Amino acid sequence: MKSARAIPKTLEAKVARVARQLRKAPRLVLKEAVDEYVARHDPEAVTEAMNRVAKLVDTRPDPCVAGAARRILERTEW
Repeated sequence: MKSARAIPKTLEAKVARVARQLRKAPRLVLKEAVDEYVARHDPEAVTEAMNRVAKLVDTRPDPCVAGAARRILERTEW
């Protein structure tokens, strides 16, 4: 796959400014930006990330919340 080497001067200036602020090389800022963009727009990567988080989160219902929800539902006319 060919890669485009030329970027607009305005974007180059923005990358340089961010690189200085982050104390990183501009090429590293560009690499991280492309990596993040691709990850955010790859549905499989998003699903994998959400699955990793779901494994870490306790998904069991909280007894207090479940009880409150049950009482509300019992009082609600359907």
